[in-house]
Amino acid sequence: MKERWLYSWALGSISFGGASLLIPLYIVELGASTVELGILAATAALIGAPGAIVFGRLANRVDHRRPLVVITLATVAIFLAAIPLLSSVTAVIVANAVIWLVVSSIAPVLTMLVVDDAPESAWSERIGVLNKYQGYGWAGGLVLGTIWPFVGGQLVGEETVTRALFWVFALSAGMSVIGAVRSLPRPDPSAHVTSERKIRKVARLLSTSNRGIKGTAFVFSPNRLYWTTRQFHPRRLLNRINPALATYLVAAVLFFTGFAVFWAPLPLFLTETGFDSEEVFALYLASSLASAVLYEGVGTFASRYDVRLLQSGALAVRSVLFPGTALVAGLGAVTLGFGAAGVGLAAIGLTWAVIAVVGTAIVTRLAPRNVRGEVLGVYTALSAIAGGIGGVLGGWVATFGYGVAFGVAGGLVLLGAILVLSLRALSKEGHATEPRPDTDASRVDTAIPTSTSEGSEKRAG
Repeated sequence: MKERWLYSWALGSISFGGASLLIPLYIVELGASTVELGILAATAALIGAPGAIVFGRLANRVDHRRPLVVITLATVAIFLAAIPLLSSVTAVIVANAVIWLVVSSIAPVLTMLVVDDAPESAWSERIGVLNKYQGYGWAGGLVLGTIWPFVGGQLVGEETVTRALFWVFALSAGMSVIGAVRSLPRPDPSAHVTSERKIRKVARLLSTSNRGIKGTAFVFSPNRLYWTTRQFHPRRLLNRINPALATYLVAAVLFFTGFAVFWAPLPLFLTETGFDSEEVFALYLASSLASAVLYEGVGTFASRYDVRLLQSGALAVRSVLFPGTALVAGLGAVTLGFGAAGVGLAAIGLTWAVIAVVGTAIVTRLAPRNVRGEVLGVYTALSAIAGGIGGVLGGWVATFGYGVAFGVAGGLVLLGAILVLSLRALSKEGHATEPRPDTDASRVDTAIPTSTSEGSEKRAG
């Protein structure tokens, strides 16, 4: 695979990563309430899945693959350039929904592009390379958002520094359009992945990966949902869901909802606490990088220790960190509060690495082999639905006080932890015959090894 076009996609991903936090901060500047922040988060969480299905179906016709990528990047560039000209919170929420619709929807198309014209033995490696480039780009967007106020303030002045950052990200997306037009692969039509046998192979590869269910980019959550539900049979699936699996799925709804309740009002809380936009970007970056550092180690750790205790423990710690981090962030001295908040959010990022990786391992273990892919698709769908519900709930509850919102978030996560802890079937003693993941699939890096996994959780939540 020629990697030149992936540089263009990484350049576009800079705009995705930056926009994931810049848009919430912008509507805070416009005077958005916590409820409106919740709606912003909810629409981003919910809109990607149906879009991925539509784009995926279109991409089955091979002539549509390159144009869909170009359209996505161009749409992001246009809307990011337009947002700073908008003064209505509602209009920005709509623009944000359009951006995340196309960004999330393009994921299945990208998967097809990287596996086209490649032997099946190379698919895992190619998908991993795609995720690496996208992840580095997303992290670059957060880094740029952190340093821009210092650089941009000198160039354009303090009053327009935030709006100018939108245009910088729009320029990044626009340059990626030019690069994509010139470098997107043009494999021979006979080499495209269009046969049902190959499509099932891709679906199995993605669905049995032993990495994080959220993928890294929220973009790859709809990706897995698309591939794993291509041949979805609800009645057959319902007949094969056992009590332990049902319990874990209920737990997942609870803790994913709790995550979203926490992240939805957080930008406004941090702003009102006294942090500048560059400090907020830095805090989110600390959380994202912390989760990235732990991803590889968690996969090995989870194969040796009781996943029930790992998952419930990480959730319990996170349930305490949510209200605790918010409490220390509000310390009287801004410098002390920023340092304490940075430590707290980094710890939250570490727990995300455990929850994301171990969560997929648990679902894989509990799901019957013949419907494992479909169950993972359901798990992905539930995370998106819970993110939407939690976003609205978090925005509404925050109207009664941030402490109430973060306490509710921690409570929901703790309930999920208790349910996971009750699943003794997950303990090694109860699962000596745990199925091993497919050799190739276990190498697929569906959790991008940078900021995107945690970053996407923040956007979706």
